[in-house]
Amino acid sequence: MSRFWSPVVHTLTPYTPGEQPKITNLIKLNTNENPYGPSPKAIAAMQAAVADTLRLYPDPNGDVLKDAIAHYHGLSRQQVFVGNSSDEVLAHTFQALLKHERPLLFPDITYSFYPVYCGLYGIDFRTVPLTADFCIDPADYTGGGAIIFPNPNAPTGILLPLAQIEALLQRYPDQVLVVDEAYVDFGGESAIRLLARYDNLLVVQTLSKSRSLAGLRVGFAVGHPDLIAGLERVKNSFNSYPLDRVALAGAVAAFEDEGYFAQTCAAINASRDTLTTQLHELGFEVLPSSANFVFARHPGHDAATLAAALRERAIIVRHFKQARIEQFLRISIGTPEECAALVSALREILA
Repeated sequence: MSRFWSPVVHTLTPYTPGEQPKITNLIKLNTNENPYGPSPKAIAAMQAAVADTLRLYPDPNGDVLKDAIAHYHGLSRQQVFVGNSSDEVLAHTFQALLKHERPLLFPDITYSFYPVYCGLYGIDFRTVPLTADFCIDPADYTGGGAIIFPNPNAPTGILLPLAQIEALLQRYPDQVLVVDEAYVDFGGESAIRLLARYDNLLVVQTLSKSRSLAGLRVGFAVGHPDLIAGLERVKNSFNSYPLDRVALAGAVAAFEDEGYFAQTCAAINASRDTLTTQLHELGFEVLPSSANFVFARHPGHDAATLAAALRERAIIVRHFKQARIEQFLRISIGTPEECAALVSALREILA
């Protein structure tokens, strides 16, 4: 604490990122990173971008990436916004589109950065409880202003069907709805297909998960050109050059390599299904996941104790101390070998 801090700094409760420990022979299943490397085409494109041209600023608009995203999703460039990670895109979204007279609504169990952004930007918010089985019920989203939630939700992994998202858009045509689709490529149906009919919808995605580029920090949003224009105004009041030349090259190539993308997503989904079955056999309750992680609890064993025992075996998973989910572990999907090692360790611990 410093006497030179501004008043807002004193009141902030910062986001706590997933641990990045330095443990020998670690099996790291705590931050939902892709267990498979980036597309070889993306790596080659990034290597080619490391050249004399790095002395020059990148394109401030990232048009080459916007065009790649627009082409991939059948949109126009004016419907695409790009930024340094989906977290930065979300931060600009909170500032540009979600600060209104009525409180912002989001689930009580969700991505924990949302209340942090509200504290940073002075946004009034209200959390909406998930149902008893940890689902989002659109009927509960009443009496507020804008709405944001991940789909699939995090950390539960549960997917809200597209029809229910469309029902929300129809019910509140004058309120912005932001769907945070960080994990949608692992089993969800993107709300992007609804953009042509609803000017109050913004969809945010990332290349960190399904495109294996968490270390590159690239995210984007798609929506009506008027929403995108608002994001551009905030971005250009903050940082005109959010994406460097290497990031732009790698991101474009990742979108172009559709075969590799489909292959790695299918491999992760297969491992997720196998792990879910094996956890059930060990007595765990596992929520239905459409993400690259599972959310599980064991009725006979404390989650924190299980996490500590796994850590002793150089396997780390994510444990949240939040009410209602303090007995759950969020387990990222690793390679088949990593998942097998996890199951073997749990079998030993439970015995």
